[in-house]
Amino acid sequence: MENEENKKPVAGREKKDGYHQVFNLEMDRRSALKRFAGGLFSATAAVSTACSVTASDEKKEKSNMDWDEYFKGNYKEMTKDERLATVGRLEKMYTERTGKNINISEKGEVENTLFGYAFNVSKCQGYMDCVEACVAENNQDRDSEMQYIRIHEIEDGKGFQFNEADDNYYHEVPNEGHFYMGTQCFHCEEAPCTKVCPVEATWQEEDGIVVIDYDWCIGCRYCMAACPYDGRRFNWSQPHVPEEEVNTDQHYLGNRLRKKGVMEKCTFCIQRSREGQNPACVEACPTGARTFGNLLDPNSELRYILENKKVFRLKEDLGTEPKFWYYTD
Repeated sequence: MENEENKKPVAGREKKDGYHQVFNLEMDRRSALKRFAGGLFSATAAVSTACSVTASDEKKEKSNMDWDEYFKGNYKEMTKDERLATVGRLEKMYTERTGKNINISEKGEVENTLFGYAFNVSKCQGYMDCVEACVAENNQDRDSEMQYIRIHEIEDGKGFQFNEADDNYYHEVPNEGHFYMGTQCFHCEEAPCTKVCPVEATWQEEDGIVVIDYDWCIGCRYCMAACPYDGRRFNWSQPHVPEEEVNTDQHYLGNRLRKKGVMEKCTFCIQRSREGQNPACVEACPTGARTFGNLLDPNSELRYILENKKVFRLKEDLGTEPKFWYYTD
């Protein structure tokens, strides 16, 4: 005869009467399966609830960022903290959208600096390395082939008649019997473009750079019409830059990614110049035809050129005071 001790179920061993032990509890197979299924369902529900809460939080955060981005003010009216929050938000939104990181600067004017530019007409050979460098550096739309810089091929003896120049030449350069001149935004001291903007989306900074707040621009193109130097560009469609070609070192008022329906232009590569570097076009020029510098520095190469070369500016009679000079050796 079995004693009572032998009748006790043993964990992990099935008895002849169909009972077994799960988690030290005696139950039949059906009860065990029900209990296991119930536990699994509860665990799944808990995980699902946690995920739903996380997803809800993420959706709320994104909604808040979109709201803040849409209703942000004009950049020049922002406080330092508001500017930092704005660029931080843009960086985060880009990372969430692409999985990659960008760095957007909000660095302000450089003290004791007035940026200017000089172009040596006798040195330019029309290679257009400057144009390619500008497009890459400033995240310009690839589909429309937007270019801030124009290189004009002009026949000798024609003077500076840009209406008779070839701006889209597809032949070997330099072309005999011709000379080359580059134009872009001249960052005029008396810039007519800034005076006609109805919403103050474009203005001149203390260091001389004329900038645009792309998110404040309403796309009226008054500035484009007012510019006598063909220095402004309009986005007729959504700008496209292949993800692998995006320059991730950006400035809020410079080469950050733009949108459809807004103006843009050369900013003297504000993301570079305010860090003590030359604009991309200056770095790329193979003949040394381009010089960039501080007009307030008496020892700068730019000042030397202005004081020792025969320089001229385009359409000086307009009184725009462009900070872009031409000269020859």
